[in-house]
Amino acid sequence: MTTQDNYRALKEKAAIGAIARRGGIGLTGADRARYLHGLLTNDIQALTPGTGCYAAWLTPQGRMLTDIHIFESGDMMLLDVPADLLSVTLERLDQFLFSEDVQIADLSDTLAAVWLHGPAAASTIEAVLTGMSGLASWSEYCNARAEFGGAPVVVARVSQLGVPGFVLYADPAQGADLQRALVEHGATVAEPEAIEAARIEAGYPLFGTDMTDETIPLEAGIEDRAISMSKGCYVGQEVIIRVLHRGHGRVAKRLVGLRVQGEQPQNLPVGGARMFSDTRDVGGVTSAARSPSLGAIALGYVHRDFVAAGTQLEVETPSGLVSAVVSDRPMT
Repeated sequence: MTTQDNYRALKEKAAIGAIARRGGIGLTGADRARYLHGLLTNDIQALTPGTGCYAAWLTPQGRMLTDIHIFESGDMMLLDVPADLLSVTLERLDQFLFSEDVQIADLSDTLAAVWLHGPAAASTIEAVLTGMSGLASWSEYCNARAEFGGAPVVVARVSQLGVPGFVLYADPAQGADLQRALVEHGATVAEPEAIEAARIEAGYPLFGTDMTDETIPLEAGIEDRAISMSKGCYVGQEVIIRVLHRGHGRVAKRLVGLRVQGEQPQNLPVGGARMFSDTRDVGGVTSAARSPSLGAIALGYVHRDFVAAGTQLEVETPSGLVSAVVSDRPMT
């Protein structure tokens, strides 16, 4: 199948593929929610069994150490983090643990994740798993246990690509069989190019690419889903509050979408490409792809004076400077 076929399956049916490699950490113990609540940006203590949230772990200067998907099951809390940050995140969690009743476990060898996206994702999962129904009505980060071939599977809703999305956590020994069953029920295994195009269209920033340890969450525009404005103290909160209340939310740069002009392959920018207004350097590209529906698109940070949708810029590409238009996220 071509990238366009994969893209169409993702937009119209169901497609398998992760936007990046992730790893799992398990937290048990009576104090797990209270413990994480003081470290992360979102309201962890408000979680009840079967719910979850997205959050960031910040430095005292308000810059991101990692992003985290969090799922509370009732007897355990599952943290989903970038795979290359799994070890250092485990170390940090242990470093901040004192007398709390919290046990931390590396689940990277015992948990495999299968991601499924698309309008038919919910019905495809229900056809494959035992004891699973009503997925289409789930809100984000809802999660529950089901079975596949008699073995337990955790299902959670996490939409990243502008269509309904789910992640299935299973024993690694079951991962290939689970993916095969999803394909037998109509899902397509998508090429990374199709997943990346849909991600950039959706304006969904990826940690390690569009967000780094130099990023303040407000710059990336993830505050609506990652930061609780009503919870108590957490690491880095002072910086966030100062920007929001004293600075009225104004940061020096913001992550925006870009529609890049021209159909030639050489007109696609690469990460790190600079953007200009006249001759002024106003920002840089973080990721780019060629969308089957929108053409050349990108995400990047631009100076706050140039973030309005419709702003005309020029961006570096292998063929030279090319016109680009700032777009809202998600892009249309």
